[in-house]
Amino acid sequence: MKYYIIAGEASGDLHGSNLMKALKQKDLASEFRFWGGDLMAKQGGTLVKHYKDLAFMGFLEVAKNLRTILNNIKFCKQDIKKHKPDVLILVDYPGFNLRIAKFAKKLGIKVVYYISPQLWAWKEGRVEIIKKYVDEMMVILPFEEDFYRRHGVYSHFVGHPLLDAISNLQEIDIEKFKAENGLNEKEIIALLPGSRKQEVEKMLEMMLSVRPYFKEYQFVIAGAPSLPKEFYESYVDDNVHFVSNKTYDLLRCSKAALVTSGTATLETALLNIPEVVCYRGSKISYAIAKRLVKNINYISLVNLIMDHEVVKELIQNNLNTHNLVEELKKILGGEKRVQMLNDYELLREKLGGKGASDHAAEVILKV
Repeated sequence: MKYYIIAGEASGDLHGSNLMKALKQKDLASEFRFWGGDLMAKQGGTLVKHYKDLAFMGFLEVAKNLRTILNNIKFCKQDIKKHKPDVLILVDYPGFNLRIAKFAKKLGIKVVYYISPQLWAWKEGRVEIIKKYVDEMMVILPFEEDFYRRHGVYSHFVGHPLLDAISNLQEIDIEKFKAENGLNEKEIIALLPGSRKQEVEKMLEMMLSVRPYFKEYQFVIAGAPSLPKEFYESYVDDNVHFVSNKTYDLLRCSKAALVTSGTATLETALLNIPEVVCYRGSKISYAIAKRLVKNINYISLVNLIMDHEVVKELIQNNLNTHNLVEELKKILGGEKRVQMLNDYELLREKLGGKGASDHAAEVILKV
């Protein structure tokens, strides 16, 4: 079959690539055309647009780049019409993908949604669009099945694809990793400031403000593949290092991590690394989001899935040096660290084990 896949972010690129791998094993004559990134490109097929050109964060940034976004939507529709895929696979990225779903469905193309938008948090009304224009909805969080059922939409819980990605990792030699990346012998505190330039600029300075209190550790920034190495140079010194495209390896070699909210919070937990979750947006974007988001007590996927506070979330004004220092101390040793690691074990059980990519591929082939 001819598959057309749209993933608009780094996490979508990861999950899209694992799905492509599973589809190739089950459909030997598969052809792929996709919007995604380097990981999807490694699986073969034609990369139409890279997610680096698509990812706009926050209400203000979206408003400023509205013309570009609308042009991308127009181009995508034309491309789908020209290449006539058998199935359109949408990976999260709802603002863009739901418009494309409506267009493709009217052309008679089967529409599959893999990794549901977080409609349970906000814009619940979009469920009606999914009802009308999506043939199969596949969800990766256990509570999402109940959410869709309440709205009269049948969905498949296929498990979380991060478990697949992490289970495929080879064992790592910490000393070898340090030597290869110019790190010293101190234990590592990993800094994951996000993947977008404006996000990193907001977060890194705050994360690095804790350095004077943890002189026995070295801090290592996880560079995003979407940003050049030069961008990070002003943050690096004798005890602040930088690695690029090695986030999983870095985390596995770390004692603890400071993580900007997003998929990385779940990745860090599944890799068994205690973390503090950080978030600070512009005052306007945060005020708007607060009004729109409802019935949600947490911003990190870890806490949302477990339905209680497993990892500490420092948001907006609560994200300051004093609070970061206090929370980081708690997870570097002692009771809080032990409790968090125990909760991580329960988290993995809730997510249903590995095999999400295979299960999703089976659903798509039945469609």
